Amino acid sequence: MTSVSSSILTALGAGSGIDTASLVSSLVSASKEPKQTAITSRQTLNSARISALASASSSLDTFADALNSLLAGTGYSGTPASNDASIASVSALPGGTPSGLPAQIVVNQLASARTLVSTVNANQDAAQGAAATVGIGELSLQVGNGSPVSITISATNNSYTGLAAAINSSGAGVTATVVTDSQGTRLMLKGPTGAANDVSLTTVSSTTDATTGADLSQFAWSATTPPAGSRMSSAAQPKDSIILLDGVEQHYAGNTIDSAIPYLRIDLNKAAPGTSVTLSTAEPTTSMRDLMVEFVDAYNTLMKALNTATSTGTDSSNAGVLNGESSIRDMKRQLSQMVSTQLTSTGTYKTLNDLGISTNRDGTISLDTKALDKAIAADPTAITQMLNPSVKTVTNIGLAGLMDSVRDNIQKTDGPLATSQSKYKALADDLAKQLEKLDTQMTDYQAQLTKVYSAMETRLSALKATQSYLTQQVALWTKSDN
Repeated sequence: MTSVSSSILTALGAGSGIDTASLVSSLVSASKEPKQTAITSRQTLNSARISALASASSSLDTFADALNSLLAGTGYSGTPASNDASIASVSALPGGTPSGLPAQIVVNQLASARTLVSTVNANQDAAQGAAATVGIGELSLQVGNGSPVSITISATNNSYTGLAAAINSSGAGVTATVVTDSQGTRLMLKGPTGAANDVSLTTVSSTTDATTGADLSQFAWSATTPPAGSRMSSAAQPKDSIILLDGVEQHYAGNTIDSAIPYLRIDLNKAAPGTSVTLSTAEPTTSMRDLMVEFVDAYNTLMKALNTATSTGTDSSNAGVLNGESSIRDMKRQLSQMVSTQLTSTGTYKTLNDLGISTNRDGTISLDTKALDKAIAADPTAITQMLNPSVKTVTNIGLAGLMDSVRDNIQKTDGPLATSQSKYKALADDLAKQLEKLDTQMTDYQAQLTKVYSAMETRLSALKATQSYLTQQVALWTKSDN
C-alpha cells in the first residue's frame, strides 16, 4: 500500500510548494514583453527619425548662416581704392554700387574755413588768462546766408571762457577756442568750410567796463566792412575745394565729397595740382574663387549627410533612418535647383552653372576651377555683384539671398519638413499612450491571474486537508491488514 500512498501524494502535489506569485509574474511577462518590445522598437525608430529631421534642419541653418556671415565680410565685396590715398582716399557708401569707375581725380584746392583771432589782451593782466573780462552786451553771429544768432554776455559769463562757451552753444556751426600762452590771452573762431560759409560778428549792444576797458564790440568783425576798433583779424579765408574729375572742374564746400560719384565717398587729403589720382574698385577675385570652393565643400557635406540618412541599404536592417522620407527628398530637390537658379538677370554669367558648377548623380556638386577662373578673369565685377551684390534686388538676390530663400521655403510652417516633423511627434505621443495602455492592461491581467490563483490555492488547501485525512486512513488500513 506504500506505492498507493505515494501516488496519491504526488497527484495532489503534497509538499510541492507551488509559487503562485512567480507563476503569475511569468504569465504576465510572457503576454506583455512581445507587445512592449514591438512598441519600444517603433519608439526607437521614431525617435531616430525625429532626431534626424531636426539634424537635417539644423545643418541647413548652419550652412545658410555660415554663408551669410562669410559674405557679410568686406573680403567678399568690391572695395573702392585710390592709387594715392595721401591726396584722395575713397570708401563705399551704403545703398548701391559705385558707378563710373575707374575715374581720374586732380585735387587743385582743399576747402578751408574762415579763421578769426583776436589780438592779445593788452588792457588787462595777461595772467588772468581765460578769466579776463570781455565786456557786457550782445553780438549777432551769422554764417553765410544763415539766420543770425544772439551771443549775450552778462555779469555771469563776462570772460573769454564765457564768450567762447556762448558761441559754441549757439548752434551756428562756429567753433570758439580760448588760447592762452606766454603772450597773453586770445579768442580764436573757426567757421564751417566753404566760400559761402563766411563768418561775421556785429554789435547789437555793448557797455565798456570802466575798470578794465573791456568792450564787447571789439570782437565784432565782417569781411565786407570791418568795424573800426575791432581786435579781430582774419587768419584764413573760407574757400571751396576744387577738383578735376575726369577733366571736369567741380567745387564743393567741404573736403569730404559724397555726391561726385554715386555710392562713393571721396576724402580730399592734400592739394596736388597737376597730379592725377586713379579711383577704382579692387575686386575680390581670390576671395570669390575661395568662396566657390568653400561653398561646394559645405554643400556636399550637407548633401552626403542627407544621402546617408535616406539610403536604401541592402535591406531594412541597414537602410537609412529616413529612407523613403518625402520631406528629405523635397529638401534635396530644392537644394539641387540652386545651381541652375538665376542669381542675376543681366550679363553673361547668371547661374552657378555658368561658373563651372555641375551636379553629380548622387546629388553632390563639382566645381570646374578652370571655368571659374576664366569667368572671373573675363568680368570680375559682374561675378562679384552676381554672388554678393552691394544691394540685393528681386532679380539680383546673390548667393546668400538664394540660400536664405531655399531655407525659408524648406522650413516653412506648412511645408513637407514641418509636416513630417509634426507626424513623427504625434506618433511619439501615440506610442507613449500605447505603452501606458499596455501597462494598465497588464496590471488588470495580473490582478485577474492573482485572483484565479488565490482561489486555486484555497482549493488546494482544502484538497491537502482531504489528502491528510486519506493518508491517515490508508495508514490505518495498512496497519489493520498487518
